[in-house]
Amino acid sequence: MNFSSKLLEDAVAEFSKLPGVGQKTALRLVLHLLKQDRTEVERFSGAISNLRNNIQFCQTCHNISDHVVCEICTAPKRDRGLICVVEDTRDVMAVENTNQYNGLYHVLGGLISPMDGIGPSDLEVDTLVERLKENEVREVIFALSATMEGDTTIFYLNKRLKSYNITISTIARGIAFGGELEYVDELTLGRSIATRVPYENSLSR
Repeated sequence: MNFSSKLLEDAVAEFSKLPGVGQKTALRLVLHLLKQDRTEVERFSGAISNLRNNIQFCQTCHNISDHVVCEICTAPKRDRGLICVVEDTRDVMAVENTNQYNGLYHVLGGLISPMDGIGPSDLEVDTLVERLKENEVREVIFALSATMEGDTTIFYLNKRLKSYNITISTIARGIAFGGELEYVDELTLGRSIATRVPYENSLSR
């Protein structure tokens, strides 16, 4: 792609580094920004810079947060006996949008994937185990994507957690195998959480 400006070329190159954004889409975005008021563009760039410099990860559940402990973990009306284990922040948002869950979360930060060199030590597993030592926790719900990596992670976590006196369950398989949690519609995901089953029972299905 030939550019009439090095500044334009540099901006397009940076936008095209975003996932799912090719050069043509990046060019369209950059040209759109050039048509905006200077204050609008400064607000846009300021929001990105502020996000990168000031974002935190909750020290309890590892969700993205504005504070050391996120608003979900500190909310007094949350059921502290339930912990929903998810892959990342997008899945927290997906579950929250169903309005079918009122417990706490634990964000693993990924899934076990030997092909990608990701093992249990690369995930927030130890901190999950530490949370179970609190007497408040009575159930852990695995809400991970219905993929090979998701099932491998659930299998490993079940082995790590089954010695604790808690219920271990997984969301019902209303989600097709290979489905990413964040793309499941809210009704299906909400029903899957509400009709969750003991993990041991899910193995026979």
